[in-house]
Amino acid sequence: MSNQKNPVAPPCAPPPVRPSAKLPPRAPSISVSADDVLAGKQARERKDALIRGVTSIDAMRIAIRRAARDLPAITEVPRSGMLDAAAFRARAAQGLPFMITGLVKRWPLFALDPDTLRERFGELPVRARVGDYITTAFAPDRAMQDMTLCAYLDLVAAGTQDLPPYLGNLELRALNRLCNWPSYFKKMGPPRFWLGPAGTVTPLHCDYDDNIFAQLWGTKRIILSPPHHDEFLYPREANAILFGSPFNPEAPDFEQFPLARQATLIDCIVAPGELLYVPAGWYHHVRALTFSLSSNRWARAMPLALNDEHAIGHQPA
Repeated sequence: MSNQKNPVAPPCAPPPVRPSAKLPPRAPSISVSADDVLAGKQARERKDALIRGVTSIDAMRIAIRRAARDLPAITEVPRSGMLDAAAFRARAAQGLPFMITGLVKRWPLFALDPDTLRERFGELPVRARVGDYITTAFAPDRAMQDMTLCAYLDLVAAGTQDLPPYLGNLELRALNRLCNWPSYFKKMGPPRFWLGPAGTVTPLHCDYDDNIFAQLWGTKRIILSPPHHDEFLYPREANAILFGSPFNPEAPDFEQFPLARQATLIDCIVAPGELLYVPAGWYHHVRALTFSLSSNRWARAMPLALNDEHAIGHQPA
């Protein structure tokens, strides 16, 4: 079967969406005081810290950046064969990204194509990123449009928008049984899915959780930068565990962002069937080079690169 998969089916009229499959409601637009906003932020950070077994998310971020300063410089992301959980954790403890080949090719979802996805799951509700979702990627008011998966594939096939709409960071539980995730992390968040044509982009950002990223269909270009180089990337906080950067490593504007000249940028092509490990705190910019389906899971635990748990106030999770 070819890995060059394209959505080339005729438009369809999907059946009504089952109530149990509805998307979560959007956050209501209500006026809140600055004190309420701060209290909500602090409550979320306490919850995030408890889930990860640390006393402070801020201390965890600092520890990640401090540990990164001792990492060896790399110019490419190495590939590895299959790893069991113990071997994966030992390698991840080194704090560097790497890829695992072959594992994802065993998943049932890898063997499907867009036509089959449309036929079997066309009624699934999805929330598409539309308009200029790149410059507003980490803003609370990013433009989104609710539709079915079938309608999304029709919109992509029509090609009427300057920036192709993107299904990003979605829980599509109907697809979970078609993925055989390895137990690399002791605690993981739910699988998230990313579907879109060539040209869909997730701009430069970092998550302060370990991440395994599975490429199912198509090819993606991912540009990485180590955690301690955030001082060159003009980070902006979206939330305690997510920071975005306005710097575009594919079209660098060093006049506007002169410090970015000092940032290490590592170019990586992720092919179908490969799984990329992105350590907590590593910045990454993601572009689909072809029609692409990816899935990822974030750890919900102490980052594996932080071997000295007491350095960040470890507490039982």
